[in-house]
Amino acid sequence: MEHKKHIHKYDSNGNQICCSLEEKIDGQTPPQLLQNEHNENDDRNHSHDHSKSNSSWKEYYPAITSFILLITGIGFDFFGVVFFKGWVRVIWYAIAYIPVGLPVVKESFQALRKGEVFTEFFLMSIATIGAFAIGEYPEGVAVMLFYAVGELFQGAAVRRAKNNITALLDVRPKIANVFRNNVYKEVNPIDVAIGETIQIKVGEKIPLDGTLLSDKASLNTAAITGESKPQSLLVGENVLAGSINMESVINVKVSKLFNDSSVARILHLVQNATAKKAKTELLIRKLAKVYTPIVVYLAIAVCFLPYFFVQDYVFSDWLYRALIFLVISCPCALVISIPLGYFGGLGAASKNGILFKGAMYLDELTKVNTIVMDKTGTVTKGVFKIKEIKIFNSISEDEFMSLLLAIESKSTHPIAKAILEYKSNNPIQEAVEIKEIAGKGLTGTVNGKTIIVGNDKLLHQFNIQTPNELETIVESFVLVAIDNEFAGYVTVADELKEDAKETISAFKKAGIKFIMMLSGDKDSITQKTASELGIVSAKGGLLPEDKLNEVESIKKDSSKVVAFIGDGINDAPVLAASDIGIAMGAMGSDVAIETADIIIQTDEPSKIITGIKIAKATQKIIWQNIILAFGVKIIVLILGTFGMANMWEAVFADVGVALLAILNAVRLQRMSW
Repeated sequence: MEHKKHIHKYDSNGNQICCSLEEKIDGQTPPQLLQNEHNENDDRNHSHDHSKSNSSWKEYYPAITSFILLITGIGFDFFGVVFFKGWVRVIWYAIAYIPVGLPVVKESFQALRKGEVFTEFFLMSIATIGAFAIGEYPEGVAVMLFYAVGELFQGAAVRRAKNNITALLDVRPKIANVFRNNVYKEVNPIDVAIGETIQIKVGEKIPLDGTLLSDKASLNTAAITGESKPQSLLVGENVLAGSINMESVINVKVSKLFNDSSVARILHLVQNATAKKAKTELLIRKLAKVYTPIVVYLAIAVCFLPYFFVQDYVFSDWLYRALIFLVISCPCALVISIPLGYFGGLGAASKNGILFKGAMYLDELTKVNTIVMDKTGTVTKGVFKIKEIKIFNSISEDEFMSLLLAIESKSTHPIAKAILEYKSNNPIQEAVEIKEIAGKGLTGTVNGKTIIVGNDKLLHQFNIQTPNELETIVESFVLVAIDNEFAGYVTVADELKEDAKETISAFKKAGIKFIMMLSGDKDSITQKTASELGIVSAKGGLLPEDKLNEVESIKKDSSKVVAFIGDGINDAPVLAASDIGIAMGAMGSDVAIETADIIIQTDEPSKIITGIKIAKATQKIIWQNIILAFGVKIIVLILGTFGMANMWEAVFADVGVALLAILNAVRLQRMSW
């Protein structure tokens, strides 16, 4: 595989402004998962190869080589092999050091040239070279070997997290049927150009934005428009990627490239999610920048100050203690394990269909105590289903529905589509003399019977009386009259998601003190849905600005940390204004997905509870790592100062603790939620 060269960048003062931990991590991540963020043509900078193959073992060869040589050398020392003395021994350990040490020494030298002194590369180089200088060859090799292994663990852990996220996001349509050379060909949507014509079959998700070429189309756009009803479009109207074709085969003229799709933009956001660092991570990084030089100066003091106070001062002994001090001082365990903890949380979330746009939102989600949510597409499926069939005369339900289905089979209305989902024991009969009365319904003849199907205005037009109970029905309904007599009605309603009720209950158990529903749907339907879910506060019939005003009013109470859950374009202003914006991402609008801080890829509201659990577990592991790193370092620093710890303890205090912290962070991706 061809490797890309990474170019270091420096500011005017010589300070290195690239190669943060995340950029190093990205360097170990397959290039296809990353955006090329580094300048490859800057003459002022030097380059080195950071790209690694995810499937290749080549990156492990230096560590394996050094390990074999180190173990062999220690074996020769232990058994007193005759030839393993003098320069032979020095050269052997030097060769063992080179595979893992040379890259780090080069990094240190290059950083020093640009004024960067207190880097992890400098600390590891000076400590290990110093160990060689006083004859502690095995320990010098071991320190650098452990450091290299730590880097490999780090890269593997984050690659797993990034691969999980990428696998989750790769849900875009794999093919587009594009019209070329007078035939439709299946091609990758990324290869479709603006202006080309694509064909979408019934049930398929539209892969690209475009303009409708067919006479008409019925599209499920619930997440885009915020409306329960499927959208009916006519020729020339805009079609949005992510909509599902509900009716017949349609043709669309492409107006946007595949890479402009919502999922592509989300992937870009994921790869840059670490730009929004959590406060804990920022604090540790600032602390490390102060902590490291202080300990370096203390190490110098440990080496030279005893000369003035100790009678039997031996330079090599105190230099050894100073080197131990240097090894311990390297803040690797902190600056590696904490970002990795957040990466672990991000990876665990991605495996469960939850996309956090930054580590800071993992922390913020644990603080949420107020949830405001949309209705359509958030807690409901955004599709119509038959809810109730009520018959007022003596005919059976099968006969009643067969007559209704015969008429509705001639309609393209979204409600008709919902009614046609009914599974009748009888075949759909043939309806004739069909007439459509605009805005009211249909009339026709089935088996010699005159059937009228529509709203109350249509029945009143034919002087057919309807029952008073219709006034109390909040859902959409279809009335049926047979031979000019009222026969019954069917109510059609948006259906609750399977996990909606349990999600609301789980919110309350998780300590969410206030839950509110805001919807653009009519108030009666909103109140009914809220009542079914156990939500006390609800408002319907709201415009986007009304929702925004409601949330801003709630946020005036500084004690409330507000999360808003939505999915449509009409939810975007509120998603942006809330403390945490959570969007349903499977069919969510581009604007909502881009505006939100957290995206639920599976559209299951219960995943928000999973996200809260993951966020809390991540925070717990982060603090475990902080306490572990600081605790062990302080203990070994004290022991090393008094000559009670050797280089092996120092290695454990630095790289060993880093490895333990990394393994602790990786646990997040193995936990069940």
